[in-house]
Amino acid sequence: MTRLIDPSLEKLSSMMMEMGNTAIECISLAIDSYLEGKNTINEVHDLSDSIRIKYFEVEDLIFDMLLKYQPLADDFRLIRSSTEISYAFSRFGRYAYDITQVRDLFGDISECMNEPLIEITKKVKHMIKDAVQSFAELDIRKATNIQEDEAFIDKIYKERLPQLIESNNTKCALAEALLLRYLERIGDHAVYMSDAINYIVTGKHKPSQKRIDSHTNF
Repeated sequence: MTRLIDPSLEKLSSMMMEMGNTAIECISLAIDSYLEGKNTINEVHDLSDSIRIKYFEVEDLIFDMLLKYQPLADDFRLIRSSTEISYAFSRFGRYAYDITQVRDLFGDISECMNEPLIEITKKVKHMIKDAVQSFAELDIRKATNIQEDEAFIDKIYKERLPQLIESNNTKCALAEALLLRYLERIGDHAVYMSDAINYIVTGKHKPSQKRIDSHTNF
């Protein structure tokens, strides 16, 4: 039987997936343009702005649902967590725009050695895709893997910064340090998002392995 709240939940899910897919596009474009030496600041700005607008639309819908339907526990966890996840999507867009601003500020950085960034940028793009997919499927095992990926990003971030301090090329060192910082923050928000997904499924923000296994279909 269709409940009164169900059409609004379907609309919420659709809006969230639209945000997630735009976030993937936005971050991928920003990262690739930095590494390839392209200026895509206007395109990324427009994508980031569309995510921000959708964020406020999600907030309005959530407020309306809470007032009208007094959702039960399972629905409430989804609705509440959607607020946190939609905010994470908005931050993804903002950091993507910040990355393009680095490229715009520093201009031609073809002289810079970007090889150290290749691995971490691949990991970040993979994390974002996993975050969006884990929400779509409510897959808490995939959400837990995001936290492991974030630990890898933190490790590279902490290892690379001291090397940049010793660099003789100030321009390249500053540009890479800024990029690493934004990537590290994107990773943090992906973890916040994975924690929210865990809460939707299990009712706990940091579930045990036993609880994860009990909610995973093999």
